[in-house]
Amino acid sequence: MHTCPACGRDNLTFTGLGQHLAKSRDPRCQALYSQSHELAGNLKLTAAEDSDMDEENEHAEIFDGEYFVDETHGEAQGEEECEMEWRDEAQKSADSDSDDEIAAEPEWEPPAPDPAGDWPQAEEDHGTNARLLVQEHAQGQHGYDNPYFPFCSQTEWEIARWSKLRGPSSTAFTDLLAIEGVPESLGLSFKNAKELNAIIDHELPTGRPKFKHEQIVVAGEAFDVYYRDVIECVKALYSDPDFAEYLTFIPERHYVDEDQTTLLFHDMYTGKWWWDTQKKLDQHCPGGMIILIIISSDKTQVTMFRNKAAYPVYLTIGNIPKEICRKPSRSAHILLAYLPTTHLEHISNKASRRCTMANLYHACMSRVLAPLESAGLDGVKIRSGDGALRRCHPLFACFIGDYPEQLLATGVKFGECPKYALATLDQGNLDFVHACAAAGIKPVIHPFWEDLPFTNIFRVITPDILHQLYQGLVKHLISWLSEACRAAEIDAQCRRLPSNHNIQLFTKGITTLLRICRFLLGIIVDIHLPNNLNAGHLLRAVRGLLDFLYLTQFPCHSSETLELLQEALDLHATHHYSLMIAMFGTTDNYNTEYTERLHIDLAKDAYRATNHKDEFVQMTIWLERKEKILRHEKYICWRLSGGCETFPCHSRPPDMTHCRVQVMTKHPSAKAVSIQKLVDDYGATHFREALACYIARHNSPNDSQPLRGHALDDLASDVHFPFRTLPVFHKIKWLSSDTRGHGEASVTVDSVHARPQRHSGSCLVARRSDTALVCLRTGAAGLEDFCVGQVCAIFVLPPASIPILFPPTFRVPTHLAYIEWFTPFPPAPDRNHEQVASIVSVANIVSSTHLILRFGAIAPWEWTSNTVLEDCETFWLNLYLDRHTFARFK
Repeated sequence: MHTCPACGRDNLTFTGLGQHLAKSRDPRCQALYSQSHELAGNLKLTAAEDSDMDEENEHAEIFDGEYFVDETHGEAQGEEECEMEWRDEAQKSADSDSDDEIAAEPEWEPPAPDPAGDWPQAEEDHGTNARLLVQEHAQGQHGYDNPYFPFCSQTEWEIARWSKLRGPSSTAFTDLLAIEGVPESLGLSFKNAKELNAIIDHELPTGRPKFKHEQIVVAGEAFDVYYRDVIECVKALYSDPDFAEYLTFIPERHYVDEDQTTLLFHDMYTGKWWWDTQKKLDQHCPGGMIILIIISSDKTQVTMFRNKAAYPVYLTIGNIPKEICRKPSRSAHILLAYLPTTHLEHISNKASRRCTMANLYHACMSRVLAPLESAGLDGVKIRSGDGALRRCHPLFACFIGDYPEQLLATGVKFGECPKYALATLDQGNLDFVHACAAAGIKPVIHPFWEDLPFTNIFRVITPDILHQLYQGLVKHLISWLSEACRAAEIDAQCRRLPSNHNIQLFTKGITTLLRICRFLLGIIVDIHLPNNLNAGHLLRAVRGLLDFLYLTQFPCHSSETLELLQEALDLHATHHYSLMIAMFGTTDNYNTEYTERLHIDLAKDAYRATNHKDEFVQMTIWLERKEKILRHEKYICWRLSGGCETFPCHSRPPDMTHCRVQVMTKHPSAKAVSIQKLVDDYGATHFREALACYIARHNSPNDSQPLRGHALDDLASDVHFPFRTLPVFHKIKWLSSDTRGHGEASVTVDSVHARPQRHSGSCLVARRSDTALVCLRTGAAGLEDFCVGQVCAIFVLPPASIPILFPPTFRVPTHLAYIEWFTPFPPAPDRNHEQVASIVSVANIVSSTHLILRFGAIAPWEWTSNTVLEDCETFWLNLYLDRHTFARFK
């Protein structure tokens, strides 16, 4: 129930509150009613003015902008205007179809735009208040002083949110509220799930379009398809205030060097496709802004049994940064449609069945994407989340799918490459069939992309790392290695690898798994092949495939790294990767892993919320309610934060640097650990000697010539510790940092453990001492500037003992670590590492590292993962631990 905010009258329904304000004679209620109608009138007037704007902009600017951005500074350069000469259209079309010169310099050189201008031309903003009004209206502001409206209180909103996002079924929720006194005790205005659904359906604002239900007739049969208006979906993403500060409106060029000779490719606005298409659009309709439509489709199972499936189609736009799109919590993807999942069992002929299935798919997709034809050519005026109105042209840019989906979309036959079937198939029925057969294409009568402007389906098909590389090449590689190197021996070595934050230990081996690449090369580097065959060719093949796999997943590529990508692996399918990176940005813009993750939220969870009868009707309603709750949650957070205005975010390009923050827990894991326990349980065998040498070295009056050898040992023998116990930490963590300014939350990306052995019941749990990469000097760059050590203990010195042990000029690091060293990387040992162990500052520990063991022909049976670092004598550094290690040392 609701209370009048003016006179205080309570026990009013939502409709009753409106009637009370309209009919009340109380001056306070009348003033509130007039104020609310003035607000609604202003919003309607704004909408009417927008609709009366001319369809064509007489002063629209031709696309002539280019950003020259230095990788270090991230600022636009080259502000002088110069003329731009376009090549003739025939020459351009011939070059655009060539796949050979991938990383070559683009053919035109447009000038930098006027920094004071705003391209594309947007409607003039009317000040902060108007922008806040638009943003508040877009978020659905209906309450007066209650940010939780239409819910009466924070408690009621939290319960409603819990019931729709985390709660039980509707029946269980109704049974909970049916318990006597529960609604009254919680102060709820709804008594069951039906009343709550009515509030969500009728009183929460609709941010995304509702689903439509139509029947598509193919071969005399009618099939149900549930879909949304694609233009309204684009508007919902483009006008979302959460994305307003991150949207990109024009293509840019980013360079590594000041001479602008090496291009950078990362987000989609740095790719050549946007540049090429923007030129074509300006020749047809000058001054428009492109919205890059990214479509992905994939059939998925929604049950473990009974073979129930859903066929979702997802949509996002390439104007949103990839760091936001890849996170389901940011809601940058929209479920566009549920396609029919029929198996067409009534068609007995398999060839006819496959042909009908393909035509059904294209007929449904044509109906869903039909509005893009006119909108792409003529444009549609859309107001972005910052309040600016622009003429936008939504163009189909990318199609994301696995190999079967790519074949279905392009009509290519199985076994053929979906990117090489290029032909113009518009010559009549018989010629059409012959041309399809000659090109290796199925005779799809009306493909869904035939009328979409500026679309070449064979160009917009994107690479598939998940299915093509991991579940294709890597799966084949593991099967190949299992036969060549014996599966039992490979699994035995996997069980004995040392632990690491980025490595999952598989106690049953890896020969039955797919995505195992981080240590794949290491376990075969010293393995013996049957009949004493030379393993050199095998190692080079595995290394080439792993290099290609890691290079394809770089978040930022340059012209130089694309050449390395082409040289890493010489296969037909891999040649497309460098081309598509140059066209659409790096592969994390169009990864099928995102689609697989969306299946959980938008298909599987939706199906579980139904009664499994006429499920798609219930799934669409459930999804609409969930989207409303999530949208209202964002609005409430915005209101409670003060409703601050957002400003455009100028993000810098991603790079391969280690942008991480080292953190330690506020309190130690163990407050008082004796030195003897450090030796016995933590494995810090030489802790006393190492700490004494650390203290003696920093008490030396001559810092230019550090003490070594016997001189250092003599001074260390005179050091006495004024403490018996030390506070000890068990872990060092590194958190990710939001280097691009996209509001990314910090997550743990790496860690180093130093845990003691302990008893768990009657079992003794072995200690864990991870290996780490330690920086030896400031400004380290090469491999010789680092050394690998095993971190056995992490501690702090008692504050009272520091003035006793160190001179006042020396600043003692807050956290110290006891490390037992491995042999340095250079062939000649560094005399600084004659010691077996030493104390270093935790700040000098760069990251965790993983060592590959030299097992020999057969892995010793007595070696285990817990003791292998002590048992083995020779190690290799694992360069494939993560992409940062790969980029640093490769």
